Amino acid sequence: MSSTATPTGERPGAIPSSPRVDDGSGDDVEPLSQDVAFEMLSCRRRRDVLHYLRQNGGTAELRPLSRQIAAWENDEPIEAVTYKQRSRVYTALRQAHLPKMDSYGIVEFDADRGTVALTGRASDLDVYLDVIPHGDVSWSTYYVVLGGFSIAFAALILLTSFPFGLLPTGAGVLILGVLYLGSAIAHRLYERRTQIGSDGRRPG
Repeated sequence: MSSTATPTGERPGAIPSSPRVDDGSGDDVEPLSQDVAFEMLSCRRRRDVLHYLRQNGGTAELRPLSRQIAAWENDEPIEAVTYKQRSRVYTALRQAHLPKMDSYGIVEFDADRGTVALTGRASDLDVYLDVIPHGDVSWSTYYVVLGGFSIAFAALILLTSFPFGLLPTGAGVLILGVLYLGSAIAHRLYERRTQIGSDGRRPG
């Protein structure tokens, strides 16, 4: 340690490093930044890797992994995947996606053995895994619309506008409560169905 170093090993005036967390391996690592998380999840094939690994206990061999992803991408049974389709995915995973995920500590990729495994650091991505399939309305938009409807509905009851004025105030509250409870249940079921690592087809 140099004479100018602080007890923590940082030079005076240096910007403190990010908080460090334990990834489960016994080594302290910095948590993933938001930019890195979004970069990892912006690619469909990398999301598919996470989905497959979580479905299969966190570990997989590269060939079955690439075959399953090829089946998802071509929307056909895994038995119908051609060598060309699987080879295209295999090459992209081996040369680009898995090394990149490995470099950020999200997976451990052994190119020689053809194996890949999730690390504890992959859990840093969980907060960003609210998958919205293409073309769907986001839940935030849905709740904004529901909130606006609720305010308008309550105002019509309070202003005794026909036919809303015929409803008792308690009945109006009950109707709104049922709407929100039904929405919350639907939201929960939707999240379970579209969550990465859920059973069945890949989400998103």
